[in-house]
Amino acid sequence: MPRPEIHDDFAAALLDPQRPAPAGLATQDGASPSTRFAVYRNNVIVGLVDALAARFPVTLRLVGDDFFRAMAREFARRHPPRDPVLWHYGSGLPAFIADFPPAASLPWLADVARVEIAWSEAWAAPDAEALPAAALQGAQPERLLTARATLHPATRLLRSDYPAGSLWTAHQAEGDPVTPDPWAPEDLLLTRPGAQVELRRLPPGAHAALSALAAGEALEAAFAAALDESPDADPGALLALLLDAGALASLGSPGDPPR
Repeated sequence: MPRPEIHDDFAAALLDPQRPAPAGLATQDGASPSTRFAVYRNNVIVGLVDALAARFPVTLRLVGDDFFRAMAREFARRHPPRDPVLWHYGSGLPAFIADFPPAASLPWLADVARVEIAWSEAWAAPDAEALPAAALQGAQPERLLTARATLHPATRLLRSDYPAGSLWTAHQAEGDPVTPDPWAPEDLLLTRPGAQVELRRLPPGAHAALSALAAGEALEAAFAAALDESPDADPGALLALLLDAGALASLGSPGDPPR
């Protein structure tokens, strides 16, 4: 059985073009092991770059194929996959983009990549029934306010200093995308109420409320957080938005622990 360090050397050499082929390689047809290893190394990197391009199509479109692939190659060499499912690969790309010097003139790019991460997570999340608005009919307000919500498994929440959601949306259709107007920060909600992932830009206060619900706070505390963040927030409209988006899976009885 090969020693563990041989596996480590092989894996390290695959992702570092400056390293020579590992010692001890052999081929059956007499071809140069170094040449064969170089071809294999290139195929591995190309496969990882292709996986990133599939998961980040808008990020690719924003910067172009050449820039994206050069950036993705560098990411792949520094951050090899830890999961056998390549669809999961690249969760660290937004942070990498934020510190990637050639992307310094595109400060919004990392947040667009975060939107794509959230989209893919929402798409792959477990199936569950969303809480229907009819479930709240007849509920006593005082009991409703003390209830805790369970978010739908596909619910994702983002906050960006840039119009990241609008940029993502603008690049979904063919043709020349429209520059977001206004160019302003956005709070974003991604849900999957049916077969498709939906992105919504949240009104002021909604991010604070959803964050409180995700932390296990009751509706009353979530609405208070919304009003603290934005005195103009409308708790009733916020609850209607969450139900319409399919962001909630259930509401627990007063005193139930968060799930």
